[in-house]
Amino acid sequence: MSRFSIILWDVDQTLLDFKKSQEYALDYGFKQFGRKIDDAVKTQYDEINHAYWKGYERGEITKNELLTGRFDTLFSQLGITDISVKDFREIYQEALGSVYYFRDDSYKLCSKWKGKVRQYAVTNGVSSTQRRKLHLSGLDQIFDGIFVSEEIGAPKPQLSYFEKCFQEIAGFQKDETLIVGDSLTSDMKGGNNAGIACCWYNPEKIENDTGLKIDYEIHNLWEVEEILCPNLPTRK
Repeated sequence: MSRFSIILWDVDQTLLDFKKSQEYALDYGFKQFGRKIDDAVKTQYDEINHAYWKGYERGEITKNELLTGRFDTLFSQLGITDISVKDFREIYQEALGSVYYFRDDSYKLCSKWKGKVRQYAVTNGVSSTQRRKLHLSGLDQIFDGIFVSEEIGAPKPQLSYFEKCFQEIAGFQKDETLIVGDSLTSDMKGGNNAGIACCWYNPEKIENDTGLKIDYEIHNLWEVEEILCPNLPTRK
């Protein structure tokens, strides 16, 4: 029997492929203003967006500063002055929540473990966007709860985020809880801060140079089964 009875799943770039959704939303957004963008612009935005999210995780900026600032920066770098950042932000956010792409057949994995372990989504994304994606994907029907930082009032990796999550989980036990996520600075650092076991989803096999404590490292989500039940044959 597994030592873990609770799994905290990160959503973006763990269960769902955020980068694909992001590219779709960018293409769609610019199309509404009669523009077409190339891969270079998508990469440029991804780097800007990543920097803003890291600032948010560190508590250096607010969520609203993140959501607006990333497009202010992008438009400034591209020399775009004829598109309203506010209008683009709204169109982009709506498009972002309208599509989803599973990673490693994650829906089947979570479905398989429903009722065997309690599963919760832990995400820093925009509440309306995340809840819509989770509903459209059907994951919200599998999870025992969804914890969005915007609703909690603090982001991962802050301890206050996790403390509030734990308060909402009946019979919560730290030593029976595992967080699974792709981000070292958000998910793994958050797990370290909260004192729970950490499973790093690292399909690209990048090097961990953070010094964070990683209890498990997986390259495919189905490898979680080996952690939950070591004697269970794992799907290949």
